Amino acid sequence: MLQSFIHYGLHFSLPLFVALLFYRSQWKRAFLIMLAMMVVDVDHLFADPIFDPDRCSVGFHFLHSYWAIGVYIVCVFIKPLRLFALGLLLHMFADFTDCLMMGTW
Repeated sequence: MLQSFIHYGLHFSLPLFVALLFYRSQWKRAFLIMLAMMVVDVDHLFADPIFDPDRCSVGFHFLHSYWAIGVYIVCVFIKPLRLFALGLLLHMFADFTDCLMMGTW
């Protein structure tokens, strides 16, 4: 229960923190764009089973793969893609902390 609270708490609080800290004048827009990057979890639909509570998403699902994370890092440096990339990287960080708590990393 605590692990789920931390995991989903990070998915919402990290984008909010970044939006308030770096995009103060347009924090709502920045927050919603970064939050929308949860759509990256669509790759879970291609896994069998779709949900496995003991599976680490990072490195398993194709949009959570290490090459995809590399693309997200590169996109941070492309201004029109920056918020999308930040949202994706914050999502990967939240998922990675979940992997750490499960002991699968």
